[in-house]
Amino acid sequence: MASARNDVDASGVKSLTHIGVEGEARMVDVGDKAATSRVAIAEGRVRMAPTTLATILVGDAKKGDVIGAARIAGIMAAKKTSELIPLCHPIALSSVVVDIAPDEALPGLSVRAEARSFGPTGVEMEALTAVAVACLTIYDMAKAVDRGMSVEGVRLLEKRGGKSGEWRAQELKS
Repeated sequence: MASARNDVDASGVKSLTHIGVEGEARMVDVGDKAATSRVAIAEGRVRMAPTTLATILVGDAKKGDVIGAARIAGIMAAKKTSELIPLCHPIALSSVVVDIAPDEALPGLSVRAEARSFGPTGVEMEALTAVAVACLTIYDMAKAVDRGMSVEGVRLLEKRGGKSGEWRAQELKS
């Protein structure tokens, strides 16, 4: 069996861990990695017309509670991440929190997810998947009112734990 590429190649450039020596896609072996507490936080937003935001906030969307359904969808998606992302490890999540808040400045809804686990691999994909699916659920539930909504800015904000330690995204310029 082909072994994994090193983390850094001969020229000092980081290599992709999901690519084997022959260039084939592979699942990274995390069996020998130490189990540590892992946390990842991601964000995204759904931009919409001010009237669409008002409709959601007063609870008049035809499909029901948009924010509540999106929160549950995000949590469910985080739990199914390894079924959606081909080379992602199935992990035992200890917590997934999805917060959705109105943002009049967009206008729209801001989505933030935090995923936690204790194990040999990170939870970045679970946090990102939670945000993406929550945003898509908002779109689905409100598209009858506003097909021009856009899902934007899905990104990792922070990760903690594991060999690489802490990482934080740089602030975006307005």
